[in-house]
Amino acid sequence: MQIVALRNLESYWEQPNRGDAEGPLKAWLAEAKLARWACPQDVKDHYSSASIVANNRVVFNIKGNDYRLIVAIAYRMQYVYVKFVGTHADYDKIDVTTVDQFKGV
Repeated sequence: MQIVALRNLESYWEQPNRGDAEGPLKAWLAEAKLARWACPQDVKDHYSSASIVANNRVVFNIKGNDYRLIVAIAYRMQYVYVKFVGTHADYDKIDVTTVDQFKGV
């Protein structure tokens, strides 16, 4: 998969008090780059705890569910668009189907 907005993840783990997200997010990135997801079920087969939601979005639990990562996947093009990364508490305040935390960044 091609990861779009990779810099958004990097800038997130570079924030104060977010360094503990770096290792788990890098691990997810390494796996996602090698993946060839053709449909939502392919994601679920590899990440059983991932949540498939509307608009081809997927929510991943990062670092034992301390963080949430929302991506939109263009399966045919093999692109993963990073839409949101934040703590579980941050996630509870957003609409997963429309959030685009990094728009315009």
